[in-house]
Amino acid sequence: MLFALGVVVFVLGLLVSIAWHEIGHLVPAKRFGVRVSQYMVGFGPTIWSTTKGETEYGIKAIPLGGYVRLIGMYPTAEAVDAKPRAGRIAEIVSAAREASAAEIRPGEDHRAFYRLSAPKKLVVMLGGPVMNLVLAFVLLAIAFAGIGVAGASTTVGAVSECVATSTAAECGPEDAPAPARAAGLEAGDRVVAFDGKEISSWEELSTAIREAGERTVPVEVERAGERLTLDVPLALVERPLLDASGEPVLDAAGEPVTQTTGFFGMTPRAELQRQPLSQVVPVFASTTWETVKVVFTIPVKLVELVGVTFGGGERDGSSIMGIVGVGRVAGEVASTPVEGVGLAERAAVMLSLVASLNLALFAFNLIPLVPLDGGHVLGALWEGAKRQLARWRGEASPRPADTARMAPLAYGVFVVLAAMGLLLVWADLVRPVSLAG
Repeated sequence: MLFALGVVVFVLGLLVSIAWHEIGHLVPAKRFGVRVSQYMVGFGPTIWSTTKGETEYGIKAIPLGGYVRLIGMYPTAEAVDAKPRAGRIAEIVSAAREASAAEIRPGEDHRAFYRLSAPKKLVVMLGGPVMNLVLAFVLLAIAFAGIGVAGASTTVGAVSECVATSTAAECGPEDAPAPARAAGLEAGDRVVAFDGKEISSWEELSTAIREAGERTVPVEVERAGERLTLDVPLALVERPLLDASGEPVLDAAGEPVTQTTGFFGMTPRAELQRQPLSQVVPVFASTTWETVKVVFTIPVKLVELVGVTFGGGERDGSSIMGIVGVGRVAGEVASTPVEGVGLAERAAVMLSLVASLNLALFAFNLIPLVPLDGGHVLGALWEGAKRQLARWRGEASPRPADTARMAPLAYGVFVVLAAMGLLLVWADLVRPVSLAG
């Protein structure tokens, strides 16, 4: 039941992400006067639709994308002074040009997309990916700043039995009781003050313990709604010195450097901790960059996927996944029992998952190939460059860029994307990536 719920939540997140992306194209196109005949979420047969004004809004059966139909995407033959040419490619270009022109009703040539200036075309075509980028940031902000990230807290998770000589040693009959245990600290207590100073984080508490040395320190804890003061006789222990990344510092001989620190004898409980928005920004930037790198190494990833899928072996967590694989992960996030992981933690993971999906949509759509948004962006940049060059030379503004010539490439890219989608579905079924490993 929970697995199915996780899948449903993911599919809804996917549909919302697609719809949000297409709004990024729809709104500026209408704002600039382009007639938008259709706004569709999904492909294939139409499940539901309604017409408002001059636009049909609907949902289709296959939730693998969406589109807005802007009239006049390609310039007419007259606009680019196209001459009849022979050959199969020329036929494809001519057919694409004629199909685009057929959507332009009499007297509406000025409302065709190809009539827009290059900057306006860029706004329309970049609107979709930018909307995904914005949604990804909002979802990550909710997950990190609204729900929080699991981290060490000042609440006691467990109390050590003794003062062990190292972190891996077991307690012996001669070992002294741990200071926290000797003072009566219990699991569930929340440390609120240490040696007379208010404590708000585990980092503050651990630093205070290390610097306190071997002395008895008053520690205030909150237990069952009441504040208690415990006198804790700290001990001294030798522990490895760690660097900023948490790795042991080594000396010239390659041996770990140790230091003498105060020892308290408690393990913190992991709790959700809300992060400031300032911390969300670097996480968002890092995640976006990693997603972009993955998207632009798709050919390599696909070769690896083919080898694993048809040559045997197991897929690791770095493998690219399709909608089936990501849906499976969402189901496992919702249903796999993990000690200490509750509804809030699962919700944060689901939000992060949908955020990653939006970042993938952002990066993937910027690939400079039609029919992806990046291909149309490239056409607009080429057209704008030609017009700017003509302006610098004092020449007449050139004709619109004949983007219909990219139609054969668009068909080829569509075939490649369809094949990639089928491969991902098959790989997700026969060699699935699982959180359980």
